Amino acid sequence: MLVLRPVEQNDLPQLQRLARESLIGVTSLPDDSEHLREKIAASCASFDSAAQAQGPENYFFVLEDLERRQLVGCSEILATAGFKEPFYSLRNRHFTSASRELNIEHGVPALSLCHDLSGHTLLRGFHIDAALVRTPFSELLSRARLLFIAAHAQRFSEAVITEIVGYSDEQGHSPFWDALGKHFFDLPYAEAERLCGLQSRTFLAELMPQYPIYVPMLPPAAQDCIGRVHPDGQEAFDILAREGFETNSYIDLFDAGPTLYARTANIRSIADSHTAIVRQQTSTDARGRYLLSNDALHDYRAMVTELDYHPGQPLPLPPAICAALKVSDGSSIRLVAL
Repeated sequence: MLVLRPVEQNDLPQLQRLARESLIGVTSLPDDSEHLREKIAASCASFDSAAQAQGPENYFFVLEDLERRQLVGCSEILATAGFKEPFYSLRNRHFTSASRELNIEHGVPALSLCHDLSGHTLLRGFHIDAALVRTPFSELLSRARLLFIAAHAQRFSEAVITEIVGYSDEQGHSPFWDALGKHFFDLPYAEAERLCGLQSRTFLAELMPQYPIYVPMLPPAAQDCIGRVHPDGQEAFDILAREGFETNSYIDLFDAGPTLYARTANIRSIADSHTAIVRQQTSTDARGRYLLSNDALHDYRAMVTELDYHPGQPLPLPPAICAALKVSDGSSIRLVAL
């Protein structure tokens, strides 16, 4: 039985294993014990806080196999991107030049450093064991964060974003980084991403060019990276695309991966989720697969299971499911169909 829950202090050793296995570009999950320890402490404080408004909180979730007592995935919600420092991106928009005398008007795509996305809620840190890729548990790991936002909407923005890891080859080289960022930092792509995860993207962003970068002046291999998803990041992209997230004109400033955006109220798992009252029952006639969660804070739990759900009626749940979700008869439960 796999259950998503908030991270705990004693998760550090297993969390470092997940960080070691994560994709280059998932900068919020660096393989560094001290940084992860601080991240865990900050998350625990966030779940325990009595915040009634959007703030600097970071909510870190882990996916646990209860039988093996093993972590098999993790994901995060940063309540406010850019709360303490600017959240930098590259804005990809056309720059139009014109000559009345020659009767010529020409548009050229250009990349500009910006922090337009500061203030939005940010989904990040998605990683799942390879054996569980493209299973319902990937949906659980990603979408349970959205049910948490639905239950505690006052803590989050009216818009949610996520940065999808951009293209790099099997050796960890990013053509986009090699064409742009490497000229301002004598660092390979993987090392720049590692430093970004350990410290801050601000000090790197501030050394990037402050003037527009005309896309046609970049090598073709770098241009091809703009908005391109790393093959191992495609599942994270696909799950959120089905939730109603869309690409926009912003890309990651290191690898040019796409940024996804959605209005919070329009996200499928939020708009289509329902609440029901739990009725503990030994056997149930399961008729469909659902993602369900309680609406707690530090005791938040979510899982995927087969249910017999009828709107407006109590939701029958077996005792083992109730125990895993920390609910009992009369508790409120949130659910959405997979």
